[in-house]
Order: sequence, then C-alpha cells, then structure tokens
Amino acid sequence: MSTVPPPDRPDDESASSLSDEQLAAFLREAAEGGGTSAPKEPSARARMVARRLREEDEAGQRAHPGGGRGGRKGKAQGPPPATPPGWRTGPASHEGRGGGSRRRRWGVGAGVVALVALAVVAVRPSLVLDRLPGGDGGSEQALAAETARPTGAPGEPARSGRATREHPFRGSPAERWAEGADAIEIPEVKALAGMSEEDVAFALRRTKELLVAANLDPGVLRGERPDKALAVLDPKQPELLPKLRRSLRAPDEEHDPLKLFTRFDPEETRLVGDVVKVRGRMTLAAGKPGVVKVNADYTFVYPLVRAEGGDGEVARTIVRRVLTLTLNDPARWDVTEGKLLLEKYFTEHGNTACDVHDGYLHPGFADDGPSGERPTGPLTDPYDRSQPLTGSESEDCGRVTRT
Repeated sequence: MSTVPPPDRPDDESASSLSDEQLAAFLREAAEGGGTSAPKEPSARARMVARRLREEDEAGQRAHPGGGRGGRKGKAQGPPPATPPGWRTGPASHEGRGGGSRRRRWGVGAGVVALVALAVVAVRPSLVLDRLPGGDGGSEQALAAETARPTGAPGEPARSGRATREHPFRGSPAERWAEGADAIEIPEVKALAGMSEEDVAFALRRTKELLVAANLDPGVLRGERPDKALAVLDPKQPELLPKLRRSLRAPDEEHDPLKLFTRFDPEETRLVGDVVKVRGRMTLAAGKPGVVKVNADYTFVYPLVRAEGGDGEVARTIVRRVLTLTLNDPARWDVTEGKLLLEKYFTEHGNTACDVHDGYLHPGFADDGPSGERPTGPLTDPYDRSQPLTGSESEDCGRVTRT
C-alpha cells in the first residue's frame, strides 16, 4: 500500500504536480505584477524550493567569494549565482522592465490604430489604395535611366484608364518616367578630341540648359520668347539665329519655331499642374580635332486642358527632339567662346493639329469633332523611341496610336 510522503520532504519529487521550473515561473510573474492565477500548491512546497535555491546561492558565494552582484563593474569575478535574474532579486534593470511595459502599451495602441485604419479603408479605400503600387494616387516603380536606344516601343502600362487632372499620366507609359529637368542626366565626362574634361562638362551642361529652356521653361511653354535657349547658340553660326528669330516673330509653314521650341497657345490650352514627363539620353562623340559633339534624344509628354473650363478632359501632347550640338575650340575654329553650334535638329510631334502653322502646338481632345485636314499619313506610336529621327520621315499628316 502506497503512502503519500509529507509535503515538506525535500527529496520527494512527487509531492506536487508542479515542477520547480513551473513554480519559479509563477513566482517570477508574481514579483513582476503579472496576472497569472496562483497554482494550487501547499505553502511548505514553496518554502522548500526557496530554501534549496538559497542554499545553492550561499554555496556559490562560498566557492567564489568575489563573484555575483558584488563584483566590480566591468569585470566578471566568477560565475553568476544560481538564481535566475529577476526572480527573487527583481528585474535585471529598470530599462528592461520599462521597455516591456512600453511594448505592451504599444501593442494595445497598435491594435486600436489597426482597427481605426480598417474602418477608414472600409469607408474610403482610395485613401490607402491610391498610395500603393498600382493605385491611382501613387506611381508605379520608376524606370531606370535610359542608357541606350530601346529595342521597341514600351508596352501597355499596368494601369489603364483615362487621364484626369489628379492623375494626368494615367494610362500612359510616361507615368513611370522621370520628371522635368532632373530627367535630363549628364553622362560621364571624359576628355575628347583634344578638349579637356572641363570643356566636355561645359558642353554637356550647356546642352542640358538648351533642352530645359526650350522644352520645360513655363514661360516658353506659354508662348513666351525662349531667350535662355537662344543664348546658348553661337551668333557666328550662319543664318541660324536670324532664322529662329524670324520663326518666333512671324511663324508660318516654312518658318516654324516648333522645330526647336515647345509652345502652346495660352488662349487655347494650359498645362495641368507643373509636371512634364521626360525620357531620353545624352551621349558624347569626338568630332574633328578641337570639336566635341553632344547628341541628345529626348521625348517630352505634356498634359493639357482647355484654357476655358479647364476642369474637363485632359489631353496629352508628346514631343520628341533629336539634337546634335558641338563645342568648338576657339583657338582652332572661328567660333564664339562659351557658345554651342547646332549641327542638326529633328522633331516629331504627337497629338497636334497638322494644318495650323501659327507657332503653337494644338492638342486634340477626345470630344473634339472632326475638323481640319484629314490624316493621310501612317499610324505612329509617339512613345516608340526605338527608331532614329533623321528628317526623312513622312511629312504627311498621320495619326497616333495612343497619347
């Protein structure tokens, strides 16, 4: 017949269904203010465990008199006491305990915030979805800078739909393009054709200034005179500046400022916001001794509304420009120091009237009725940058496949 041993016998492990570890965990939680309910354990058992651990501590102190918490700071004097930190001695540090309580409060707060956020999403999902990749308010991942000619036209954008004032590039490949002057990146500078790195850097910088002044300056886009762009060009280049000034003063089919400058009639249309999307690249080439060539190939996308009732439909006009400018050494060539020569320039316009030669671009809107010259030229994709512009393209009025 088996008997139950007295509860205060230290050598009997069957005295309770709780292990030493379970009891220690309970006492530790009680010391830290935890809410765990007390285990059903006789008080003699608790005293026995406490006494045994205390005896182990004392034995450790006798074996290593310089150890434990009494050792000097910064150098371990012996093995730590057997008692786990934070059980009978309290928390290991105030920071540790405080951090734990803050995490608990944060956890409760985060739960409340999460519930509020879910409620907001349920009522106004666009507040969140518009800021996610693929949402209308955010933008898709931006494209890396163009470093070589593309092999084909860009595919259809991930997000379709009509452009709006809030999202003027929706449904366009340009939505992933960089914006404004920052999109015109200057390539790595190197000495070429007997010209120093400083000379080459100057040529690249002045080329960018021309592109920005001719295609991104707000005043020029409103039809103002592009004086900053004209100032980049060498007045010694025969006929160039007089021809450009003539086209600005009295434009016609032969003298068309749109071949070099982007201009819209402010009485007809205006830009939506202040963002113009830009895609392209700039490259260097060596010319004759003392000549550095800068080749630029950029496409600009302009979102527009009618000047009257500008809250309506948004249209986009796409302009591609291919230029070659040169910086010539004035010690070898008859040029003006600090000015560039415009060797060649070609342009292609997408979504503008073909039969108007007043020096302005005239975008078409979807709700426009049929008017003007009927397109007879080929279909073109204005976002396709895979083909070079050479000036030999058809001059017939064609149609764009998308804007």
